[in-house]
Amino acid sequence: MGNPVYDDLRGFIDEAKKVSEWRDVNGADWDREIGAIVEASAELIPQAPMLIFDNIKGYPPGYRLLSLPYASYKRVAVALGLPTDLPKLELLRLAARKVKAAKPLAPKEVDSSPVMENVFSGADVDLYRFPAPRFHEHDGGRYLGTADSLVNADPDSGYVNSGTYRMQLHDRNLLGLWMSPGQQGRLICMRYWEQGKSCPAVATFGQNPLVFMTSYSKLPWGRSEHEMVGGLMGRPMEFVRGPVTGLPIPASAEIAIEGEIPPPSEEAREEGPFGEWPGYYSGGTIGTGAPQPVIRVKALYHRNDPILEDAAPMWPGAIKMDLHLSSGVLWDQLEAAGIQDITGVYSHTSFMVVIAIRQRYAGHAKQAGLAALSCSAAARNGRYVVVVDDDIDPSNLKEVIWAMMTRVDPKTNIDLVDSAWSTPLDPRMPPDKRASGDHTNSRALICAVRPFEWRDKFPRVSRSSRELREQVIQKFGDIIPFPGI
Repeated sequence: MGNPVYDDLRGFIDEAKKVSEWRDVNGADWDREIGAIVEASAELIPQAPMLIFDNIKGYPPGYRLLSLPYASYKRVAVALGLPTDLPKLELLRLAARKVKAAKPLAPKEVDSSPVMENVFSGADVDLYRFPAPRFHEHDGGRYLGTADSLVNADPDSGYVNSGTYRMQLHDRNLLGLWMSPGQQGRLICMRYWEQGKSCPAVATFGQNPLVFMTSYSKLPWGRSEHEMVGGLMGRPMEFVRGPVTGLPIPASAEIAIEGEIPPPSEEAREEGPFGEWPGYYSGGTIGTGAPQPVIRVKALYHRNDPILEDAAPMWPGAIKMDLHLSSGVLWDQLEAAGIQDITGVYSHTSFMVVIAIRQRYAGHAKQAGLAALSCSAAARNGRYVVVVDDDIDPSNLKEVIWAMMTRVDPKTNIDLVDSAWSTPLDPRMPPDKRASGDHTNSRALICAVRPFEWRDKFPRVSRSSRELREQVIQKFGDIIPFPGI
């Protein structure tokens, strides 16, 4: 199936430039302007170009910001080491198979890394040296950490977890941290806090894309994200040992920090507001009045001419990730749960997951949907699980909505499940539930499939076949500007 040919973010950028559009953007302002440029590009341009911001206002040349690296499925294919000349749905299937087949490889410690080209500690730490943007108009501050990876270790078992959490720039050596209840990184912190101790932590910013992708994927407790990186790369992930914390720092990082997360009773700060992935301001201190954890930064490392990566959330109409690795993880988990004949899985943000199946028996669609509600890759933050037939591309919202409009009887094909695992970031969560810590919601399971009992009598589809459409797109692509050609 192939392995990625790059080693770090810079290598990925070079490879991505070969297969898709990209643009250098000079002179943009870190205060809201970059955020608006990224949002407009992701919202208005299909397969939006990769954006590399340089000469950012107030910063020297070379201190860059990378945005929209995964807004094209071809660039996601590059990240995963997959062919770039295949249709998106076929690549989605290959991605799922690669995730399933990946054999965990223990990370490999190395003596040196380019991230150690510049080393600062104590009073010399200054996080303002990087062009951390204020992304949205009403954000409460600048955010260094969006495409980040926080590393901490369980004090009892030694299990090393890697997770992605937003990080607000409070001061030259202080980062605000938002971790939803139930997240593994927060659970590890709480074990230290219960003992009255600070939790040692490492955070990286701008790294091998697979380090970031696995960091934000929802893997089961105890499964190492760093081992998964090695399995997906086909070679061990290299790391350097943090001299302050002893934790692993991925050697591919552009920027890294070491520090500690004290108990909130000892030190915490107001956090946010921050425009989150549902397209609203939620989480942080909003609605709770409670200050949030912080990272006291004790050491800072970065490469020469460092690249900060942006993964700031936008409203769901702006596409930042066109092929979700979490979809492949869910596909694997569904098959492990015994769900047969899955032909596609796609996550349209955490709120809606679409599963395509080849129906084999009565109840097959509902079984698939109920299983998804319990799999770790889709159990949190959801709202809708939609099950469609195998003639529907689950990544294509137009096709999914068509199936929902024409194959659903609302009375018999929509089931509701209450008290499911949610998040304070849910904009629909009532204020009293958010304040009480009852972070649960209801889910709708929508079976948008032909009724199994009379599927052979269901009206025949009038669309051209997928195969014929692909043929004419390739044949006449030089005349008609089909997207993605």
